[in-house]
Amino acid sequence: MEPNNKSTKHFCMAELTGLVQRLELAVGRLEAMSSSGGGGGPAAPSGVVAAYVEAYDNLISGPVAQYAALSQKIGGDVQKHAEMMKQVFSIQRQLLVTASCSQKPSDSILTSLLAPVSKAIQDVQAFREKNRSSPFFNHLSAVSESVPALGWVAMAPKPGPYVKEMQDAAMFYTNRVLKDYKEKDKTHVDWVNTYVSIWTELQAYIKQNHTTGLSWSKTGPVASASGAAPRGAAPAPPPPGPPPPPMDLDKSSGGDSRPANCNALFASINKGADITKGLKHVSDDQKTHKNPTLKAQGVPVPSGPKPFSARPTAAASPARTLPPVLELDGKKWKVENHEGAQGLVISDTELKQVVYAFKCNKSTLQVKGKINSITLDNCKKMGLVFDDVVGIIEVINCKDVKVQVMGKVPTISINKTDGCHVYLSKDSLSCEIISAKSSEMNVLVPNKDGEFTEIPVPEQFKTVWDGSKLVTTATEIAG
Repeated sequence: MEPNNKSTKHFCMAELTGLVQRLELAVGRLEAMSSSGGGGGPAAPSGVVAAYVEAYDNLISGPVAQYAALSQKIGGDVQKHAEMMKQVFSIQRQLLVTASCSQKPSDSILTSLLAPVSKAIQDVQAFREKNRSSPFFNHLSAVSESVPALGWVAMAPKPGPYVKEMQDAAMFYTNRVLKDYKEKDKTHVDWVNTYVSIWTELQAYIKQNHTTGLSWSKTGPVASASGAAPRGAAPAPPPPGPPPPPMDLDKSSGGDSRPANCNALFASINKGADITKGLKHVSDDQKTHKNPTLKAQGVPVPSGPKPFSARPTAAASPARTLPPVLELDGKKWKVENHEGAQGLVISDTELKQVVYAFKCNKSTLQVKGKINSITLDNCKKMGLVFDDVVGIIEVINCKDVKVQVMGKVPTISINKTDGCHVYLSKDSLSCEIISAKSSEMNVLVPNKDGEFTEIPVPEQFKTVWDGSKLVTTATEIAG
């Protein structure tokens, strides 16, 4: 009976969490109704929220609430992260209420309205960075990589595809969670499926209600920076008049002969194949490319349509150059904005520290000693040499980088990178190399004579259905 009692307890806890979430939504609706009674609050007439706000509430009470319940069941950092995610959705709902009863404001005021959502997203991402040693780091990373999807409210004209892109960014880490817990704990598998469904449902919601961008009211007062319509605001302007009547094509104005020309055109088209009978035959001696003497006589040659030329635009302002950084900030070594810096060295390291290299071009970095993890982000033509890493080496959004292991490393992750050469040591041959959305990857394995054998990482795969599941294998590329 004990196992049944535990499962019943977990089920009840999940149901209780969902109930609390629905009660919170009910309270939010009551607050919106009361604010409309005060005059000037961001709520629709008669205190009823707009249809697309109600649809967003269904998203929160559905997959978001289920994700929060499963996160609470897992506990620890996953639960804390889920509480922060609930806050982001709550803040975004307030923005949707404002948009549903207010006209779109100026860009400066819009930036102020979007600031709370942006700040909440940054807090979610910062939580992952502060807890890189967490046993649930892959869970935190999946959320951190995809939470920018909630910035869709600032995206136009394709907010839906933007959410899909952010959902794909989480796939690398959700797959790792599935790999780690598939045979251990089904709760984590359910957590992944539920979390991914949030972004799938959000895409459907956007397609239904905000196809080309956040929908603003056409009749309400202009939104203010406080997120509420100002008290005593002027009434909305009357709706525009009916469109002008359709043009009568049978009448010509100002002596225009276009209707007659149109009739003649249609009559010519109706001839079908006979339309070519009226064309004049041109003999070879009249063709410039077959009669060089015509060119010598200076006969003008039709040049055909001119290629499209874009309007002259103002010269693009030069990209702002940020100062290079090499410093220890808490437990993180920051290596940023280095250009052509050969010989960057980090030597005074500790096991709890991490290295984060960002936007370094044509530079080399050596990390001595044993360290927790190293990340290369947005680097080009970058070289990295390190001794020992107890966690993971991450290469993200890079191009043409080389990584050399002198000691040991358990995992190397390559994501959204074009061109990556990994030089392994004899002690690191057992490491896992995980790649996604990357190309031109090569692993160099040491030989007995000290030379390296270069082996390409597969980029092309074959997937077949074996009757019960999909089976994916790497394919050999002939070259």
